[in-house]
Amino acid sequence: MKSNYRAPANDDARKLALYALSDVVRSKAYSTLTLDDHLRKSRLSLEDKRLATMIFYTALENRIRIEWVLAQFVDTMPKVAIEDILHVAAAQILFMDRIPDYAAVDMAVRQAKDLGLEVYAPFVNGTLRTLIRARDAGEIKYPDENEDIVKYLCVMHSLPEALTLRLIDDYGVDEARELIRYVPDERTQTVRPNLIKMNDAEFEKYLDTRRFEHTRGVAPHSWKIRGGGDLASDPGYKAGLFSIQGEGAMLAAYAVDPKYGWNVIDACAAPGGKSCLICELMGGNTGRVLAWDVNEKRTQLIRAAKDRLRLDNLRVAALDARKPRPDYEGQYDAVLIDAPCTGLGVMVNKPEIKYKVTNEGIESLKQIQSDILDACSDYVKPGGRLVYSTCTIIREENEKQIERFLSRNERYAPDLDDNWLPEELKPRFKNGMIQLMPHRDGMEGFFIARLKRI
Repeated sequence: MKSNYRAPANDDARKLALYALSDVVRSKAYSTLTLDDHLRKSRLSLEDKRLATMIFYTALENRIRIEWVLAQFVDTMPKVAIEDILHVAAAQILFMDRIPDYAAVDMAVRQAKDLGLEVYAPFVNGTLRTLIRARDAGEIKYPDENEDIVKYLCVMHSLPEALTLRLIDDYGVDEARELIRYVPDERTQTVRPNLIKMNDAEFEKYLDTRRFEHTRGVAPHSWKIRGGGDLASDPGYKAGLFSIQGEGAMLAAYAVDPKYGWNVIDACAAPGGKSCLICELMGGNTGRVLAWDVNEKRTQLIRAAKDRLRLDNLRVAALDARKPRPDYEGQYDAVLIDAPCTGLGVMVNKPEIKYKVTNEGIESLKQIQSDILDACSDYVKPGGRLVYSTCTIIREENEKQIERFLSRNERYAPDLDDNWLPEELKPRFKNGMIQLMPHRDGMEGFFIARLKRI
C-alpha cells in the first residue's frame, strides 16, 4: 500500500508509525499488512521497529479517546496530515510513559516541517505543550462512567457508540464492559504442528531447539509463542513443519471432526488454515477437501499453504459459496462454513476492525451468511455434519443466525456431541453452539455451531 505521505530519506520509528497510521485511517488499509509492509521496507534497527510498532498500535487502538482529548484543545484541524501528526504525538504523551514528552513534541514539529507544512509547526508545538500541561494538572475531561456508561466505554476504550450499544444489548452492561476493555497481558502467536509430519511430543522438541518461549494452548495441538518475531520467516514454517493459526480457527476445524477418507467442503476457506487442518486430521493424505473462496487472489493463499504443507488431498477453487450447485446435493460428509463476518472477535489484534463496523454492514453480512447457509447445507449427506463459524461476537451473526436457519430448515438439528472440545470449554457448549470470548477464554472471539443433517 502506497503511503499518503512521502517518506523522507532519514525516516525513523515515529515517522514510520505516522505513515502506517495514515494508510490505515485514511486509506482503510489493514493494520497488520500495512505495518509489516512499512517495517519490511524500512532501514530501522530491531529496537526501532519495536518502537514503531508500539507507537502505531497505541495510536490506532486509542483513536477515539485521542480524538476526544485533542478536541478539547483544537477547534478546527488545519490539515489531515497535521491531525495525524498530533494523533501520533498524543498517543505517546498520553499512553507511553517511557517516551519523554519533549521527544514526542520535537518529532511532531519536525514531521510537520518535513512534510512541507512548516507554517503549522508553531500550531503543533503549542497544541502538544498545552496538552501536556492539562494532563499534568489533571484538567483533561473524560465522560463520567456513572452518568453515561455508553459514552464512557466509547471514549475510554475507543469503540464506536453504535457498536458499544449493540454489545451492551447482546451481553448486558457488566459483560460488555469486560469484553470492551479487555487487553491481553502479553502478545503471543499461536502455532500447531503439521500433523502429517509431527506429533505433539516431536513438535515440543522442535520448539525447544528453536528456543522459542512457548506454553501449551487450550485447543488440541496448540502452542502459544512469546517473542517469536516473524514466525512466517522461520525455516521450519517454510518447510511445512508447522502452521500459525488461532485457537478459535483450530476449534472450528476440530468441530468438523473429519474421519479417514471423508469428502469435505470448506466453503469460505481463505487463507486456508482450517482446510489444511481438516486434511491433516484425516491422515495419510486420504479423502478430499474442497477449499473455496470467492476471491481468486485469496485462493492463491490456500494454494501456497497446500504446497508448503504438501497436502495432496486439498483441492482449491475460486467459487461463490452463495450460488447453489445442484450436482453437489447430498454428496459430502461435512461442510464447514467459516462465514464472512464483522471480525470483532479479533479486534484486539486488528483494532481497525472496530472502526469499520456499521449497522448497515451487519445487515448486509447477515444476508450473505444466510445465503451461504441455504446453498451449502444442501451438499451434506443425510447423517452428515454442517459446521458454521465466525470470528465475531455479534449475536445477530451467530446464535440468531443459526436459530433462523433451523427455523426454516427441518432437515437439520443441533449436534450436541461435545467430544471435539477441550474439557475446560465444554461447559460453554449450549444447544450445539459455543461462543468463545477473548476476555474469558484467552483466545479469539470465535463462534462455532455444529449441526447434523437428519
